[in-house]
Amino acid sequence: MKISILSRAVRGLAAVASVAALGGCFLTPGKFDSELVLTKGGAFAFSYEGEITTMGLNQLANMDQSASFEAECTDDDLEPRECTAAEVDEQRADWQAEQEQEARQKEQFIKMFGGIDPADPEIAKKLVETLRKMRGWEAVSYRGDGIYDVRFKAEGVLTHSFLFPVVEDLPAPSYFVTVTPRVDGRVRVQAPGFGGEQAGMGQGMSMMMAMGAMQDDQSASAEMVLPEGTFTIRTDGEILANNTDDGPVDESGMKVLVWTVDPSSKTAPMALIGL
Repeated sequence: MKISILSRAVRGLAAVASVAALGGCFLTPGKFDSELVLTKGGAFAFSYEGEITTMGLNQLANMDQSASFEAECTDDDLEPRECTAAEVDEQRADWQAEQEQEARQKEQFIKMFGGIDPADPEIAKKLVETLRKMRGWEAVSYRGDGIYDVRFKAEGVLTHSFLFPVVEDLPAPSYFVTVTPRVDGRVRVQAPGFGGEQAGMGQGMSMMMAMGAMQDDQSASAEMVLPEGTFTIRTDGEILANNTDDGPVDESGMKVLVWTVDPSSKTAPMALIGL
């Protein structure tokens, strides 16, 4: 596989950032519909249906594929020309240094994720099996290219915080949704996975890694999977604060907040509700 100058730059940048960033964005939303119902007394019901992606992880695996070195040089008009022996030696040294750096980054990544190797062809199967064993994951299937189709539902009483998603035997990801009850009966809801800086980091890393993979193989297709959907809160409690554009509306005795999520969402959904 031939590596271009642009590809080496993208790969190098992604490799440097991957270990630091992917620790917080192992799982990211794709197209989805999610709803949280909160009722007086602290009862809740949560659902998420749609896509979850590990695209950043999969693109890291793609970039890990072995590649051959070939020097590339251009003249002042950026036209291809034959490289001198000194230029070939310099580019080969740079390439070897990049390969060594990526190997170190991969080793750190595997340690960070409890021995998970992104190049393991069984990783998707293992993740599907893990999720299917856990209560609440009613449907899980792997579509390919790091995209999983899921249906998750959970309900109960908020005697403690509720976090989604939580995956057994894996480090804590950046949660899509957190629901935190307070001792005064208020409940704070945040959805960092549906917008804002935290979601943006995951999107940016996924795009960067996809670019690197596509530059390595011009025939490769890498679908950009970014958060797109709606997050809805329904409650019979008092909405004390929220950052929706339009505020709550009344539906059958319930107050309803709706956030439309897309790649341009700059602010994570947030609400404070008195139950």
